[in-house]
Amino acid sequence: MEYAILGRTGRRVSRLGFGGATAGLKNYLHEFDPSRAEDREPIIAALHRALELGINYFDTAAGYGDGASERIFGEGLEKTDPASIFLATKVGVWKETEVRRSLEASLKNLRRDYVDLLQIHGTAYNDEHAGRVLRKGGYLDQMEKLREEGLIKFLGFTVEAVNEPCYRFIKTGRFDVMQILYNVLFQHPFDPGWKSGALYDAEAQQMGVAAMRATSSNILQRWIQTVNPANTFDYTPAIIQYTLSCPFVDVALVGMRSVRRVESNVNIVEDTAGRVDIEALFKRFV
Repeated sequence: MEYAILGRTGRRVSRLGFGGATAGLKNYLHEFDPSRAEDREPIIAALHRALELGINYFDTAAGYGDGASERIFGEGLEKTDPASIFLATKVGVWKETEVRRSLEASLKNLRRDYVDLLQIHGTAYNDEHAGRVLRKGGYLDQMEKLREEGLIKFLGFTVEAVNEPCYRFIKTGRFDVMQILYNVLFQHPFDPGWKSGALYDAEAQQMGVAAMRATSSNILQRWIQTVNPANTFDYTPAIIQYTLSCPFVDVALVGMRSVRRVESNVNIVEDTAGRVDIEALFKRFV
């Protein structure tokens, strides 16, 4: 397994992260119900195989199926030494939430005394959301207090739409990790042609970076199938390799519901010859 140092956290993490959305969200991408034992059990087996193959970054959220993903992760990782993995979860920002209450529920679901990373769970933040996070006594103040108590070790936020609130969060210097939508389709966070984008700002703050939807949530694959129905090429390895080729991405998060998928993705990540020079791809003059 390939590893990276997760920014200023100093933690050594696997560059392939086990994403939790597909473990908790009903019918996400494919027919699936986390309440069914026949759907849960393959994910438990996948978590165990991931550990065997060196994956140590696991990312879930209270919002993935109202705690369903956390409960599956809790079961699958229960016998694992907490110090041997990097476990991340999230607290929602969409309505007024007491961070402590949310975290305590997450810890119960995860069967843990602490988590390595607590992230504010967002997609496209607006000014109201930013206010809840940054105001005195808001989410960020509450998270820092929980860190002082030892219930969390690092602070982060997740973001899909890079807008002004996202840059405000980065510039506080108070977050250790940013989880951001970045892949071959969604390249706005990293433009090496202009040396611009949120990943450059995060790097300036020495933040760790995890890329969500590293395989494009099958959007690219579905588009290719639409314009070329006869196509039989599997683009998944190339898509993952593209995400990992970004010099600022520490971890590529991928949801995995089976042992076979874990093994396949580990093989992809270990094939470092598949990386590309993204800066060279952006050059328009020769």
